[in-house]
Amino acid sequence: MTSTGQNMSLSTDRSRLVKDKIAQFSITSGGVMVLVALLLIFFYLLYVVQPIFESAHIQQRDAFSVEQQHVVGLGLEEQTEIAYLLKRDGQVDFFNIQEQGFGEQITQLNAQLSGAVTSFAKSAPHQGLYAYGLDNGEVVIVKPSFRVSFPNNQRKLTPVLNYPLGEAPLVVDDQGQPIKRFAFAQSEEKVAIVALTADKRIVFSAYVGEENFMTGEVEWVAEQSELEIDGRIDELLISPDASRVFVRSANQIYIFNSRYADDVELTQILAANEENANIISTQLLAGANSLMLANDNGEVSQWFEVNTDDGKAFKKIRAFETSKQKAVNIYSEFYRRTFFTTGDNGELGVYYTTSEAKLWQGKVADSAIKNFAIAPRANAALILADNKVSVLEIENEHPEVTWSGIWQEVWYEGYPEPDYIWQSTSASDDFESKFSLVPISFGTLKAALYAMLFAVPIALSAAIYTAYFMSSELRKVVKPTVEIMEALPTVILGFLAGLWLAPLIEENLPAIVALLVLLPIAILITALAWTKLPEQIRHRIPEGAHSVILIPVVLFIGWLSFAMSGSIENWLFDGNVRKFITNDLGMTFDQRNSLVVGIAMGFAVIPTIFSIAEDAVFSVPKHLSQGSLALGATQWQTLVRVVLLTASPGIFSAVMMGLGRAVGETMIVLMATGNTPIMDWSIFQGMRTLAANIAVEMPESEVGSSHYRILFLAAFVLFIFTFVFNTLAEFVRQRLREKYSSL
Repeated sequence: MTSTGQNMSLSTDRSRLVKDKIAQFSITSGGVMVLVALLLIFFYLLYVVQPIFESAHIQQRDAFSVEQQHVVGLGLEEQTEIAYLLKRDGQVDFFNIQEQGFGEQITQLNAQLSGAVTSFAKSAPHQGLYAYGLDNGEVVIVKPSFRVSFPNNQRKLTPVLNYPLGEAPLVVDDQGQPIKRFAFAQSEEKVAIVALTADKRIVFSAYVGEENFMTGEVEWVAEQSELEIDGRIDELLISPDASRVFVRSANQIYIFNSRYADDVELTQILAANEENANIISTQLLAGANSLMLANDNGEVSQWFEVNTDDGKAFKKIRAFETSKQKAVNIYSEFYRRTFFTTGDNGELGVYYTTSEAKLWQGKVADSAIKNFAIAPRANAALILADNKVSVLEIENEHPEVTWSGIWQEVWYEGYPEPDYIWQSTSASDDFESKFSLVPISFGTLKAALYAMLFAVPIALSAAIYTAYFMSSELRKVVKPTVEIMEALPTVILGFLAGLWLAPLIEENLPAIVALLVLLPIAILITALAWTKLPEQIRHRIPEGAHSVILIPVVLFIGWLSFAMSGSIENWLFDGNVRKFITNDLGMTFDQRNSLVVGIAMGFAVIPTIFSIAEDAVFSVPKHLSQGSLALGATQWQTLVRVVLLTASPGIFSAVMMGLGRAVGETMIVLMATGNTPIMDWSIFQGMRTLAANIAVEMPESEVGSSHYRILFLAAFVLFIFTFVFNTLAEFVRQRLREKYSSL
């Protein structure tokens, strides 16, 4: 070889080496970047989810001195910039509780009272109302408010004392007896007061506002009735909508239906005390559906209505152990099911009922806590103890979220028993979010299962036939045709499934069942008839193209099934198959159900499984199959014992890839089901999946809220699902490859 040839050879080898290095670096870098991207997704999801599992934290901001014996009520402005103290004589003092000028008195206002104060009460926290009971049988309701102004572009809050029902007091007792104890509530057009008078009568008064036609002023027209209870009266409670009244007499709770003021009806007498324990205080939880009872043994229990054989009745649902205190007072948040306990040893406890969680407990005062108030946003609180008012900073963003609440059955208010429930939003402020991921995780697996039941037999059978039996000319047409199906947008498939396929299946359900039965039988009969034909006719069809014969058979059976649908329905189901399913079988039938999802999503998964499995079967070395045939094995024996075993790693990978696609599918499930988060394997009911739930609810969730972070947790669970499936697929594939690599 000449020197010129050698130089060219060295130059070629050097350029090839450089290209190999570049290719190796590019491939390695790409793989590393994919892994880094997956890790970043993993850790970002954890970063967003982690705050919902943090414990509550409480710390004191500061305190200022007061004479606590005159204070009967506390409250905070929404931004926790101003605190107010209501005193027994009707005086309301407002204090600055910001860092600068903390504890300085801003102003002092006085309620207009027509008599001496004999009692005091406050409404449900979210209503922000306070009331004074007077010695002449009247009640005055006030509401501390704050007027916002911007002098010199500076935000300024000016305290005012409003009278929501007008300055004229409400006459509760026509006999003018002093009000010793009372509770009240205000709805949009109604005010209700239940009061204990000095002569030990319990008076229920409901006031309806009527506008005076001449003056335009609102006049309150009262309807009254008396409640008959024997024994001493310790506490009175009323629901915010004035539909129920609770009267505690020692260890018994009398529950009244007070929707109609002139006919207040006793519905239940609750003997709620525990053995060797006595009730010392009661409180309604936010939403007023739950009654909280504190015993002198340190236990606080939650009671709410459930269905029984005798109708609805309050039942003890769960209990919380507080520290052993002689006296426990209960305070509820504005909207969430969080409650606080205070006692005579200066301890404060924070609990969340539905998740049965003790969020925080600690000592915040050196002596008994005389009064307590929570801020509207539940981010601060006031305590009155040791002749001073302390401001507490509270971090308790996600009390409703616990690991057990997400993955275990929870007994929610109004439900007959514990259950797995996902219901994140409602139009009512009384609503409690329900964040169980079990129904939507179940729905994800259910949707994937029915899709795989439809797709796997069809895709694998088609792949094996196409790769092993079909002629090369026909394969060149069939394989690209099936693979191009994967390019169909899933939103189109979901649209067709929801608006065309679902009504079609509902109207022709007997046809679908007949098709499943008749089609395999027709194919077997056609194959048997083909073998009985003379050889001259059979040889006219090229080897590997016999599947074309089945096309008219499939079309005919499909037409026949739908043509017979009405006759089958009249013959077997008395003309209404849906009525037979719902009435006779006792099954719920939804138009957009699992059958529709299985067909539509299976149709989307088939190309993925088919393409990978077909390549795996076609790639089996020819010398293996030819050697088997040469040794006397039939084509079917060679397929089952040689080809499929060698291709099994690829076939298994195809199935797992299809499963991963089905688990993560969004649009088809979103459009082809009712998106109901229920746990039922019935093929005639729908489901809600993790992916569809995220797509539906993420746009309406508040950034940083519990709902928002739970949706990220759902995405994390979906990520884990696919990771586990793919890892399992790779593990099994490697084992199969090692086992059959020696063939």
